This record gives sequence, C-alpha cells and structure tokens, in this order.
Amino acid sequence: MNKKVLFSVIFTVFIDLLGFGILIPVIPQLLANPASPFFLLPIGYSIKSGYIILGFLTAIFPFMQFFATPLLGELSDRFGRKPILAISLAGTCVSYIVFAYGVLTRNLILLFVARGFDGVTGGNIAVAQAAIADISTPENRAKNFGLIGAAFGVGFILGPYLGGKLSDPNFVSWFNASTPFWFAAGLSFLNMLSVIFLLPETLKEKSNELTLHWSKSIRNIIKAFNIENMKTLFFTVFLFQGGFTFFTTFFGVFLITKFGWNQGSIGNYFAYVGVWIAFSQAVVTRYVSKRWNENKILSFSLFGTGVFILAQFLPSSVLGLLLVVPFFAIFNGLSQANLTSLVSRSAGPEIQGEILGVNASVQALAQTIPPILSGFIAANIGARVPIFVSGITVILAGLVYISFVRTPLLKRT
Repeated sequence: MNKKVLFSVIFTVFIDLLGFGILIPVIPQLLANPASPFFLLPIGYSIKSGYIILGFLTAIFPFMQFFATPLLGELSDRFGRKPILAISLAGTCVSYIVFAYGVLTRNLILLFVARGFDGVTGGNIAVAQAAIADISTPENRAKNFGLIGAAFGVGFILGPYLGGKLSDPNFVSWFNASTPFWFAAGLSFLNMLSVIFLLPETLKEKSNELTLHWSKSIRNIIKAFNIENMKTLFFTVFLFQGGFTFFTTFFGVFLITKFGWNQGSIGNYFAYVGVWIAFSQAVVTRYVSKRWNENKILSFSLFGTGVFILAQFLPSSVLGLLLVVPFFAIFNGLSQANLTSLVSRSAGPEIQGEILGVNASVQALAQTIPPILSGFIAANIGARVPIFVSGITVILAGLVYISFVRTPLLKRT
C-alpha cells in the first residue's frame, strides 16, 4: 500500500509544481516585457504598472490558498485524504482552462479569477503531506518528505521547460501563450483519475468532529505563533518561504532585464534549477538525513540558501550564473524537506492534517505578501531589488532559527 500511496501522492505534488512551473517563464512575458508578442497590457500602461499587476496576479493564488488550505486539511481528517485530493485536482483542472481562455482573449480579469479559484481548490499540499505522514515512521519521515521535494524538483524541471517550449511559436507554429495551460489542464485531469483509481485511503482513524470557518486561517496564524516550542519554528518557515517567494516572483523579470531572455531561455534556466533541486531532495537529503537530524541540517542550509540567492547577482555571464545554481538548489532542497519534516514530527498522527494545515497557512501567508511588495519595489526602486530582499530574508530565517528555536521535539524519536 505504501508504494501506491507514495506514487499517487508524489504524482499529485508533481502535477501541482508542474503547473506552478509552467507559469514562471510565461507570466513575466505577459505583464513585464513590452517587447514580447504576448504582452497583454493595453497601450498607455507603463512597465511599472505591469510589475504591480504581476505582483497581485502572483499573490492571489496563495491569498485564496491561505483561507482554503486549512479547511482542506480538516476535511481530509474527517472524510479522508483521497476524496479531498480528487476534488481539489478537479478544481485545478478547471482553473487552468479558464486561465488559458483568459490569455487567448487577453482578459486580465479571467486570469485573476482562474488563479483565485485554483487557490481555493488547489491548496492540497497539506493533504498530500498528511497522506505521506500517515504512512511514515520517525525514521523514514524525512526521506519520504524528501520524495515530495524530489517531485517539487522534477516539476520545476519540466514545468518551466514546458512553459517555455509550449508557448514558443518558433518551436511549433500553432503554439502560443495559452498552450501550456491547456496542457496543464489535461495533466490535472489525468492526475485526478490516478487519485480516484490508484490511491488507497491512508487515514485509518477519521476525526468525528468537523467545524469549518473561513477565519480558521487567521486563527491558524495566531495559533502558529502561540504554540509553545513551535512558534519560532513557524516564524522560521514564514521567513524562509517569504524570501523564496520574492525570488520566484521576480527572478524571471531579473533575467529579462539583465540578459534579455525570452520565455524559452527563462524556462531552460528554471529547468536547470529544478534538476539540482531534484538531485538535492532525492540524493543529498537522503544521504544527509542518515547522519544528522533536522536541527543540524537547518542550522547551515538556511544560510546557504540565502547566500547563494545573493550570489546570483555576481555573474556577468550566463556560464557564471549556471555555476552558482547547484549550490543554491542543494541548500534550498535541504531546507524545504527538513522544515516540513520538523513540523510534521511535532504533531500526533491524529492531527497531522490540522498541524500541516497550520503550516500551510503560514506558508500561504508568506507567499502572499512578497509578490505584492515585489511589484511595488520593482516599480519604484528597480526590477532587481526583490532578489536582494529575497536573499536577506532567507538569511534572517537562518538567524532566527539558530538563535531562538529550542524544543525537545528536535531530538530523534
């Protein structure tokens, strides 16, 4: 059963990240590159307006996810992981169809509607993590969460690459900016079928209580920063995810302004990043987790991630940039897997969905604020400044972690 669960859940995470990856090379061309044939803004809108709209369009998904994800986590504790995953994937499929149509008709409102709807139905990462936690022991939890990270990496490999190629009419004459999203819709539909027909239910003891409130996410944030022995861990998660979101939101724009790249080149770059993230999660995380616990790993991986985000400012050539990427990706992969593992290991099996829902709320809030700030920072200071803010924020996460995280739960059980 465990192999079936791992396959279905990892495939679900892969599709989620594939869809996210497809957006990366395309959206900057839609809103932040007037030289692109895909630029959607009407005549009269400045590039600064495009930066701000880009920030809000990126933010609406995690904003809606912020409210919806803990509800999905609680629903999965009550009704099981399988039905909630299947329903959320159906919503993701619909959202990509609406987004593709919005690109075709140059309708910005539809783009916002599609991303917002996907935020409501597609916040299934907490449910996927809970399914993994259901079948994990303390000894293999970090390894299994590393597999989720590997799916993240593979999604990052194929997503941006496909986003770049499927939107390139030079690659196939009838491809355009909407093509990647039709493709993502089809994959989401197939993923839904795989969950329905292949995924066994992992939750053995379902909760008998169910009280759903849209304000639960806000209460989750309050809870996250009031749980003794965990509040500083959640604050670390918040800073790390916030810093990484500054990076993912505007690094495509950074590559446009510094190297003049089109969507294909941006897609290739992020695919290259994804190769190293996958290597980190599938190989490095497994090797390192056998020798050190999460506390020791995070004590250096958080700093490494921040330093190598900033290091990407230094190269003046593409080759130099590509030499920095492996270090950034490996440290990032170690941080992602071990932060999630720590949060999971801090909760009992009967509340995995709830505590991972709290964690997802923290991450969603951390992914909502930076895109909006990035848009205004880029518009008023410069398009490269959000990347600098990204590196500093992740380094701050490392400082908070080594200075304040103190809990016996960090010991191996």
